[in-house]
Amino acid sequence: MDKTMLRDLIERYQDTTMTINRMMGRALQDCIPDGLTSDQCSILRYLKQKKQCTSSQLADFFIVSKSSITAMVTRLVSKGLIQRIGNEHDRRVTHLSLTEEGDAMYGTIQVRIEEVLSHYLNHFEENEAKTFIETYEKLANILALEEGSRGNDENRIEG
Repeated sequence: MDKTMLRDLIERYQDTTMTINRMMGRALQDCIPDGLTSDQCSILRYLKQKKQCTSSQLADFFIVSKSSITAMVTRLVSKGLIQRIGNEHDRRVTHLSLTEEGDAMYGTIQVRIEEVLSHYLNHFEENEAKTFIETYEKLANILALEEGSRGNDENRIEG
């Protein structure tokens, strides 16, 4: 790809990403109940998908410090949305999982998100929407492969 075209594409990517993050962030924030942050909702989503994990796995996946994850986990535990489960074979290991209330909360949030996103995706023809998502997944996988080469291969998208 020639440098001028690449520079133009990078500019367009930056402009588009900034607009989408700003506008979609606002729309999706409205889906989140008061008292929860988008990061906390991401943790609920992760736990819904994985069923159980450790705080270290969360910190690695979200690329944040263990102390940051511990603070978020503590808040979610105090809200009754996730629970800590001791490991009977290794007392040093504590697993996290959704509580029934956390699972229900995640379900409510997911329904709201689907309503918002379907409104926007319905502006695309079916093949355009599919191509868009596949291309977005390709970028996510490229990023995940590079992250994997640094020791965290969990971000790969199954498409």
